[in-house]
Amino acid sequence: MSGISTLAELFSNGADSAVALSAPARTDLSFGNLRALMSRTVARLNELGIGRNDRVAIVLPNGPDMASSFISIASGATAAPLNPGYRAEEFEFYLSDLNAKALVVERGSVSPAIEVAQKLGVRVIDLVANEAAGDFSLEPRDAATVAPAANGGSAQADDVALVLHTSGTTSRPKIVPLTQRNVSASAQNIRATLAFTEKDRGLNIMPLFHIHGLIAGIMAPLSAGASVFCTPGFDALKFFSLMDEAHPTWYTAVPTMHQAILSRASRNKEIIERNPLRFMRSSSSSIPPQVIRELEETFGAPLIEAYGMTEASHQMASNPLPPRARKPGSVGLAAGPEVEIMDDDGNILPAGEIGEIVIRGANVTPGYENNEKANKEAFTHGWFRTGDQGSKDAEGYLSLTGRLKEIINRGGEKISPREVDEVLMDHPAVAQVVTFGIPHPKLGEEVGAVVVLREGQQATDKEISAFAATRLADFKVPRKILFMDEIPKGATGKLQRIGLAQKLGLGG
Repeated sequence: MSGISTLAELFSNGADSAVALSAPARTDLSFGNLRALMSRTVARLNELGIGRNDRVAIVLPNGPDMASSFISIASGATAAPLNPGYRAEEFEFYLSDLNAKALVVERGSVSPAIEVAQKLGVRVIDLVANEAAGDFSLEPRDAATVAPAANGGSAQADDVALVLHTSGTTSRPKIVPLTQRNVSASAQNIRATLAFTEKDRGLNIMPLFHIHGLIAGIMAPLSAGASVFCTPGFDALKFFSLMDEAHPTWYTAVPTMHQAILSRASRNKEIIERNPLRFMRSSSSSIPPQVIRELEETFGAPLIEAYGMTEASHQMASNPLPPRARKPGSVGLAAGPEVEIMDDDGNILPAGEIGEIVIRGANVTPGYENNEKANKEAFTHGWFRTGDQGSKDAEGYLSLTGRLKEIINRGGEKISPREVDEVLMDHPAVAQVVTFGIPHPKLGEEVGAVVVLREGQQATDKEISAFAATRLADFKVPRKILFMDEIPKGATGKLQRIGLAQKLGLGG
């Protein structure tokens, strides 16, 4: 791709008068006005003593102001979007760990982050929304005067645009710095994969404190001059009415969202017909092939499964658009960075061999912040180790067998939770499933599964176990099956297998 390496360059494409952002009950924001907003915001931050590489925490509800404030702040400082649902102690950890210089909140917000910021001496700045979707000004809550930033102006390629914490299910979350170059490269990779043009219109339902929503939902389409309709977040009950309002050509989501959309699709056939999609995209965790098939039949459009992670500024691999082959159950071809399979000794393995997935490229973080130990473990011969296990076929399509940490070890027998998920999903009564390890005093771990049944269907744990036993070796059959109304999920809508047994009060 071209030598675009900063956000200012990345968003120079859309025609001045073309729509960049829209939202319910707001007028549209044009690309010309978005670029003016970016310049104005950087100048305003500089006046407030905030410049390049200074950390600005953003705690805003999902919507156009969250999208535009992220883009505008990141073009001249370092944006640190935080989940607005955090509690005070979580905000205290993140604001301290980030060494934030300012916190941006909505005018009138009573988020617990405000009190925490005041206690830590972090300046609180109100975002004051204007009429157009995503148009705003910044007003500090105090009247303190500070010297203008010495490090002002537009960010350069190697400045940090975005910092996010890893999900840290097993240890203290690590800070992932992503440079202007990293996020610009990733947005362009996704743009190329999905062949975005100015005719596209995305319906963004992803949370914007998450890499998937920020890069794939917002930055990639805008970089092509396409528009994005920003919703207040995901609500399965409102998805179809928003679809009718936005007239999107595509949307991206995590599998649990796709499944919730599917469950309501039969009642909304007319809306689907009125708003034909060019494609749908799924990422952030694996989507069962059965769900892909059902989504494609329902929407009459291809579902493109992609593979991403924070450390890669989101996308690493993706199934291609038609007419090229999509392989359900595979996360597709390398889509930006180089992707290889490595053994424990650091050797790159040939096609068909299973090992750890490793990546390198312009979108990969230079390394975790202040964490020499983690960086030593994460990088081998210049390759970043993803912590995922998988293999590549002869055509280069990548298949994941699971997170190395999620592989269930039952008395020395290794079980991929994804393999069990896919078998259970074939049971006619099963709508959703998550397989996980349960601590066991003798075997170390035992296989467990949470199952959500289809509406109006019934099945017992014995029936589902018996079904699984016809397709799986005995040691892989779940010993405990729990029925729930919905799958337990993390803040970003992802399934979290690690620690699930503990959360549900099972074993150890």
